[in-house]
Amino acid sequence: MPYVCKIDIDLYRCAAKDICSDEVIVTEKQIEHICRRHGGDYGRYAKYLPEVLQRPDYILADNKPNTAIVLKKLEAGLKLVLRLKTPADAQKYKNSIITFQKVEEKRYQRYTRSARVLYKREGLE
Repeated sequence: MPYVCKIDIDLYRCAAKDICSDEVIVTEKQIEHICRRHGGDYGRYAKYLPEVLQRPDYILADNKPNTAIVLKKLEAGLKLVLRLKTPADAQKYKNSIITFQKVEEKRYQRYTRSARVLYKREGLE
């Protein structure tokens, strides 16, 4: 399983109170899913994964427990869904990327208006 980076557990407690790992991975299965469903987004933007996770613009609530939607604007608007590891998960589990994709500006703005914002980086309008 490819290691991506470490995250600030305190930052992500807004999505899951009892996070018990700071390591983030992405499985080969999820990379295949991302490539199949979102074209070349993984190949073009995977280099930004650590920055998206470590310095998000927004963390939004997801409809699944212990899961966060992470948004970041870099050379494109990027959306990442992150499953956070809690004590209820098997010991071998890590925080895991579920999906990752580029989003158009209009959709990015819709997410920030319509989803429940758990965290917003200081200085954003």
